[in-house]
Amino acid sequence: MKFLIDQIFLIGIAVLSGGALLWPVLTQRGKKASPQEVTLLINRAKATILDIRDAAAYAAGHLPEAKNIPSAELANRAGELEKFKTRTIVVVCQTGGRAFGAAKTLEKAGYENVVVLDGGQAAWQTAGLPLAK
Repeated sequence: MKFLIDQIFLIGIAVLSGGALLWPVLTQRGKKASPQEVTLLINRAKATILDIRDAAAYAAGHLPEAKNIPSAELANRAGELEKFKTRTIVVVCQTGGRAFGAAKTLEKAGYENVVVLDGGQAAWQTAGLPLAK
């Protein structure tokens, strides 16, 4: 017990740093789908793919028929997706981290069926699925 009292500062730092590492995982809320599930959504539900990476990354390679609206511009340009409001929208970024924020932005704008590609384009490429350039 004396050890715990003497080392309370170090224990507090360890707990705080562990919480900081877990925070991004715990705050990712929303629907996500694997590359295989996204393939089914594209083929069966005619899902719309939204790539939120910058134009240079998009030009280097993207999912087939993906629409590019960088995440910084999404709030102002969400209206461009108005005709796809009844479809499933799959949000894609490089690794899947930023896509949850974009999905929240779309949900606030009234899009009901928004899904994030789990692992982003990196997972898509790892699965050996095709890219367009």
